[in-house]
Amino acid sequence: VQLQASGGGLVQAGGSLRLSCAASGRTFSSYVMGWFRQAPGKEREFVATISWNGGRTYVADSVKGRFTTSRDNAKNTVYLQMNTLKPEDTAVYYCAAVRSAYSGIIYTKQYEYDYWGQGTLVTVSS
Repeated sequence: VQLQASGGGLVQAGGSLRLSCAASGRTFSSYVMGWFRQAPGKEREFVATISWNGGRTYVADSVKGRFTTSRDNAKNTVYLQMNTLKPEDTAVYYCAAVRSAYSGIIYTKQYEYDYWGQGTLVTVSS
């Protein structure tokens, strides 16, 4: 599967952005999707994940209450809604995918994912 992330940009602190990740292929609905980010000078970290049927999601503590993830399997797209953005949210955001046989599975570790998008830059100004 090929992934294409989009929706990044420059936003003021307190603002919102919605990232999208479009996937190729006809089996998107069987993939667990994840979002990760890498800030300048830092390691890439987990942000959010969603099970293949959308029934289960999980977000990192650092974004809990501000970010949510969702998916539209008919459009082969997963979303990351980011609200109340902070300067520390500035990073390149990546989407990732891994196929799963079980509907309730989610993954939070980078090594658990097989496919990665190219990343989209989010810059939050103070």
